[in-house]
Amino acid sequence: MNKQSTRRGMLCALGAYLIWGLAPAYFKQIQQVPAIEILTHRIIWSVFFMAALLTLFSKWAQARAVFRQGRTLLMLGLTSLLVGGNWLLYIWAVNHHHMLEASLGYFINPLVNILLGILFLGERFRKMQWLAVLLAACGVLMQLWKFGSLPLIALGLAFSFAFYGLLRKKLGIDPQIGMLIETLWLLPAGAWYLFWFADSPTSHLGANSLSLNLLLISAGIITTVPLLMFADAANNLRLSTLGFFQYLGPTLMFLLAVFCYGEVMTQDKLFAFSFIWLALAVFIFDAVMWQKKSRQTRRGIA
Repeated sequence: MNKQSTRRGMLCALGAYLIWGLAPAYFKQIQQVPAIEILTHRIIWSVFFMAALLTLFSKWAQARAVFRQGRTLLMLGLTSLLVGGNWLLYIWAVNHHHMLEASLGYFINPLVNILLGILFLGERFRKMQWLAVLLAACGVLMQLWKFGSLPLIALGLAFSFAFYGLLRKKLGIDPQIGMLIETLWLLPAGAWYLFWFADSPTSHLGANSLSLNLLLISAGIITTVPLLMFADAANNLRLSTLGFFQYLGPTLMFLLAVFCYGEVMTQDKLFAFSFIWLALAVFIFDAVMWQKKSRQTRRGIA
């Protein structure tokens, strides 16, 4: 990869994870809106935004080809449920003072990805990567034993997004087209809920202030822009390089939770975070050493 594409990839990765890390500040601005209503706005406005992007980049011919693939459409129906559930849980967690546990979920996510790669993709991992996964599992199990609780929000976010990533990887279709079809799967339920079922002070758009409606419409942009930037980064960076950016998002969420929104680091949360951070330290150390060894091998061959 040349320097220009690498620079572009790094800027896109930085932008994607900055948006994901700071997104809780956006959702806090509309915390008076029920989480499921915010989800419906995320779905509805994402459809319009993705349709505009496919028009801009002339991808409708590719999209029509995917619409004729029944199995792919059904698989995207399944991924839409996973990503929709992930969005709903994330919004609820942020707006009900569980941002710390949400950030823990996204710290756990890379380790769950390793586990799913072993179980479903036949990938083989190094001893240090196995150690990282075992440390994370020990943290969750010991929290259950010591405190009688499980970080259910964190585990729900980590596993739903990991399975979503696994299925989308196996499908291997264009990110923009995939996102459009996923939101189209969710659109009927979202529109029915918002326009016929919901009856809250904010569900009637005509009664809302212009600023609130603009914030709700922006949910489509908050949803799709970082996903598209991430896809661009993945095309222009080595996967190992991209991996180091994935900790920026949950780190920013953690800092927002503690220093901006006053969430308290309780003993059980500290216990879980300690194990996960230790697991991630092992994971990152192994990745750095493997990259160094790979470069030395390439130089030797050259």
